[in-house]
Amino acid sequence: MGRSVAAERETPEQLAKLLREAITRLNRRVRQARPVGDLTFSQLSALTSLQLAGALTPRELADTERVQPPTMTKIVGKLEEQGLVARTPHPTDRRQVILAPTEQGRAVYAQFERARNEWLATQLAELTPDERDTLDRAARILQQVARG
Repeated sequence: MGRSVAAERETPEQLAKLLREAITRLNRRVRQARPVGDLTFSQLSALTSLQLAGALTPRELADTERVQPPTMTKIVGKLEEQGLVARTPHPTDRRQVILAPTEQGRAVYAQFERARNEWLATQLAELTPDERDTLDRAARILQQVARG
């Protein structure tokens, strides 16, 4: 398959801008598709990071979320109050703790993930089969780009 006329006219810099803006808008829209609940975006993001990593120290979680440790302390405190995150002693450093999602936290994450996937699947269902095929190829290419 050849490149489209529009793609041939775009420089890598122009394509980078177009892709970054589209990905940012799509990510923002997908993030908004979540079950109604008491969790803030920051709390959901921290819970997601813990779910994906399995377990992290508070400092690792703060670094992952790109927030200051005192901010993460507040976020984790709220997640703990709701029974979504548990602390356990660090296996090698008694000054540290490990944070991990609880069973309830994993269930909330799964519900959040399901809502995002359902929203996106609904949007994709509105596309033609050719458009979905193009997005399938694009997704695989974007995964390759993300791996570096």
